[in-house]
Amino acid sequence: MNVTIEWTYKSPKGKETVFRSEELDAAQAIHIAEDLERTGRAKDVKFLDRFDSFWTVKELKGYLKGIETEPHNLTVYFDGGFDLTTKAAGLGCVIYYDQNGKSYRLRRNASVSELISNNEAEYAALHFSLQELELLTVHDLSVRFVGDSRVVINHLSEEWPVIEQNLFSWADRIESKMKQMGIRPEYELVSRKANAEADRLAGQALNGIVITATIEVSKE
Repeated sequence: MNVTIEWTYKSPKGKETVFRSEELDAAQAIHIAEDLERTGRAKDVKFLDRFDSFWTVKELKGYLKGIETEPHNLTVYFDGGFDLTTKAAGLGCVIYYDQNGKSYRLRRNASVSELISNNEAEYAALHFSLQELELLTVHDLSVRFVGDSRVVINHLSEEWPVIEQNLFSWADRIESKMKQMGIRPEYELVSRKANAEADRLAGQALNGIVITATIEVSKE
């Protein structure tokens, strides 16, 4: 979870002005906010999240404590591949998350049939990612979804309208699932190169290679 810090600074002569920080990891933001408060010159310290909700120091600390044992700080990379000749699709997702003070990477893929286009495979890959999040018992959290499909990212972020009926059905299923799980999505469009891991998993699924793996990763 990332937030910005907003606080009012009071000078020795009593003049006040409001400052806002750059976006920071919530735990780091709390540390800086508490340091600001110790100076005796900062008041009304609060945090603003990406959904324009304000948090006090006490509220944010309580929230982070509450989710410590559950998967959080989630970033999901997804990709779908489609073979026009066989009508087969490969789905891949990579999920990065923190839990109990450690960081993990989950890699999973699957093959499916009865899809009709690469765009539909991309939607199916995102829906597949949601199913994996559900297995991790993710709920009521912000989740960052990263993909290289302009269609999916721009549709779901409401930059583009959904026109094709089959894609509209996928978008509706995805949004309903997110609502059910309490997921607040953040979407990021990246190049195919930046999405290489999910792309490789989708390709492996098309070739009949099944990947299911979770490993601990070091924090940079």
